[in-house]
Amino acid sequence: MARRLAALLVLLLLAGCTGGGGPGAAPSADVQGDIVVASGRDVTGKNGIRQQLIDVWNRQQEKANTGYRARLVELPGSADEQRSQLLGALQSGSASYDVVNLDVTWVPEFAAAGLVRALPDDVLDSDVIESVAGTARWDGRVYAAPFNSDVGLLYYRRDHLRDGGVQRTDLSGGLDWRELEELVNTLDEHRPEGYEKGWTTQLAPYEGRTVNAVEAFASAVPDLALTDGDGRYRATVAQLTEGVAELRRRTQAPYLLQDAVHSDEAASMADFAEGRTTFLRHWPYAYGALHQSLTDEQLGVAPLPGRAVLGGQNLAVAEGSQRSAKAVELIKFLTGEDSERCLLDAGFAATRVSAYTDDSVRCTAAPGSPPPSGESADRIPRDAAGRPAHAARILLPALRRAVQRPRTALYGAFTQTFTARLGALFSDRPPGDAALAADLDEALSRALPD
Repeated sequence: MARRLAALLVLLLLAGCTGGGGPGAAPSADVQGDIVVASGRDVTGKNGIRQQLIDVWNRQQEKANTGYRARLVELPGSADEQRSQLLGALQSGSASYDVVNLDVTWVPEFAAAGLVRALPDDVLDSDVIESVAGTARWDGRVYAAPFNSDVGLLYYRRDHLRDGGVQRTDLSGGLDWRELEELVNTLDEHRPEGYEKGWTTQLAPYEGRTVNAVEAFASAVPDLALTDGDGRYRATVAQLTEGVAELRRRTQAPYLLQDAVHSDEAASMADFAEGRTTFLRHWPYAYGALHQSLTDEQLGVAPLPGRAVLGGQNLAVAEGSQRSAKAVELIKFLTGEDSERCLLDAGFAATRVSAYTDDSVRCTAAPGSPPPSGESADRIPRDAAGRPAHAARILLPALRRAVQRPRTALYGAFTQTFTARLGALFSDRPPGDAALAADLDEALSRALPD
């Protein structure tokens, strides 16, 4: 009897030490020290806005003498390589990460694997853009806080349109793909200097190809859902056939720069900046980067024709963090109103509506932040409140209308299969739409089993 009582007391003491809350519960007390934030490269350059915001938070902690300090660790490589690094580190416990900056497509995978903790519901308040907030949830719970968003935009060369005799040189109100093709046909007859083809994008065999394909598929089949709410594959061959046909039309030789099939974000931006194309599909950060070499008279931006894919990164707390409560506090600071306005001003797509619409919300947390690419001179066109000029009129509506890539805990398997199978479309002897769709359907059924 005495031994049973002693064993019970030990179990109760252990439960008290661990908080007794099961998976995702915070420990009873944080351990003071560095809160390590693992993230991909900051596109705003060296000492970019993410580091500046962390520096502000650190100064607050020093002033309050809390004993905590945040430290940003940038992971090398592509997004796919960063995902593998984070998965390996969190599964093995080989890296002491407290906060991880996850691509929006990774949240279900990391949540389902128990690698990140569920967060308080209040990290998603009504100010967070609704479409963006959806990327932070999985299986009915909040696992992340949207840090910066992303959406496909259409950049165009105003000078090309003028030189080609096009009357309409302001496309900011939007256009569809057929109108874009008509403009390209006009430019082919009156070719600007250096011009080769109408448009370019990112079609190398990586996530860029997946994004472009999902945009084409979603444009062709407006109600398309490649997966259901539980992440199971649900598309039909007929839907895939329509999607393949639309992707083929967008990427056919008369319009697309041939190098796009091997291009990533950097290569496609360079081709566009050099004048090889008039149109470019790219992310919001390109707005500032391109303005370092092109003037407002040369460069324009518009909504992407058809449907655009939602991108971005969300902050989550690693399951093994010994500083989970303080990590949540850091995340709330980094995703708060002031911080989101700073991110928008620096070239990211902010995740809060107030950053785009409320002139009283200013970047006071990190004043004087550099423009994207770390350039010393700010050449970004801005509105009267200091935001990038296209932010409220083009970027915010694009984010609200954007579509998500498939939500599944097996996203890695999906995107690898999707990218690989669609590669046949860019081969010397591409299959027909129906044949490629049938092959894709079979492969996705195997990659995303029930």
